[in-house]
Amino acid sequence: MDEVFKALADPSRRKLLDRLFKRDGQTLGELCERLSMTRFGVVTHLRVLEEAGLVVARRAGRERLRYLNPVPVRRVHDRSVSKYAAPFAAPRAPL
Repeated sequence: MDEVFKALADPSRRKLLDRLFKRDGQTLGELCERLSMTRFGVVTHLRVLEEAGLVVARRAGRERLRYLNPVPVRRVHDRSVSKYAAPFAAPRAPL
């Protein structure tokens, strides 16, 4: 779970995840478009995301497509966020 928090801590990596959320299955070239990062920088960030399990790469012919894997984010939500939010989200008894 620490790898997921580390991966989500960087705004550039969150931007890459947002781009994959909008359109899954993108190549490195497509992910590099409209980013103020070098190709090497994008590859470095993608490696961190892949190690955390947030992004999965699959070969499609000569291309390597990246896909969003939402399972680690859901695990973080279920384990950390929901237990703290539950007392505040429960309906209150009238006074």
